[in-house]
Amino acid sequence: MRNRRSLLIGAAVLAGTYCGLAQADAYPSKPIRWVVAYAAGGGSDALARAVGTQLSAQLGQSVLIDNKPGGATVIGAENVAKSPGDGYTVFTADNGTLVFNTALFKKLSYDPQKDFTAVGMMARFPLLLAVNPNAGYADVKALLEAAKANPGKLSFGSPGVGSPHHLAMEMLKSRAKLDMVHIAYRGAAPAIQDVVGGQLPLMVVDSAAGMQMIKAGKLKPLATFSKSRLAALPDVPSLMELGYTDVEAVAWQGLVVPSATPKDIVAKLSTELQKAIQSEPVRTQFAAMGIEPTPSDAAAMQKHWAQESQYWPRLIRERGISLD
Repeated sequence: MRNRRSLLIGAAVLAGTYCGLAQADAYPSKPIRWVVAYAAGGGSDALARAVGTQLSAQLGQSVLIDNKPGGATVIGAENVAKSPGDGYTVFTADNGTLVFNTALFKKLSYDPQKDFTAVGMMARFPLLLAVNPNAGYADVKALLEAAKANPGKLSFGSPGVGSPHHLAMEMLKSRAKLDMVHIAYRGAAPAIQDVVGGQLPLMVVDSAAGMQMIKAGKLKPLATFSKSRLAALPDVPSLMELGYTDVEAVAWQGLVVPSATPKDIVAKLSTELQKAIQSEPVRTQFAAMGIEPTPSDAAAMQKHWAQESQYWPRLIRERGISLD
């Protein structure tokens, strides 16, 4: 009897293992929906389309981009949180979705930790402190001196309240003890237009959104919020090398799926995602947009997510920033 029971248990284990492997081998058997919580045409949309096209070629199934902008990514996040965990819905999750929103809103309609499972990091969007070329600021020192001499009179723009761009400037304001006025826009494009047009002297812009205007000479980058200079802009210093050693911020994006997604499917997606990001077509497109590829597995993304959660919510609360 004992031997028969052992055989039955062993057979059940083998059957379960086989089913899991069969499920992973069969996946995907239909198109995958990739939700982007930003409007079509922006940097996040371009990233998803570049990686999605490559993933489609690797997996042999269509990857369909579904733009659901609005609510500081809450609309898209809520949609994915309520989607089936079957591997056929994936989501571009940035530091706003996973970290900032937990402090910006008193109550979220989704729980980042409970509703999502990390697949892997994708890319970093370097942030730049940029001004109108005719604003009269030759460098960061001149800008900060002007801000300190005129407290509360200098304004800066960002794509929105609680965006990485906004919070990067709040970090600099805190470290440099500046009093500047934040002007929130609905996206990067209108903010860039106002800086280029002279209605606003400066803003924090990400490389993907601002590179075209920078190359055209219509936006002047004074410094990066990265640890080091960017390969695409080697003459632009980092704030860290200018003496602000604890000022570093970046807009990063990773891929997540609903938390109920089977582990074997998450593992397959993670492997294919890393392969796609390291492919020549994707790296070429990223370089043209000034995006830094950061392929990683699920564990590495989860670790980075946890590290960011230790700092940014505290800064948001200290600065009294809210979207409620």
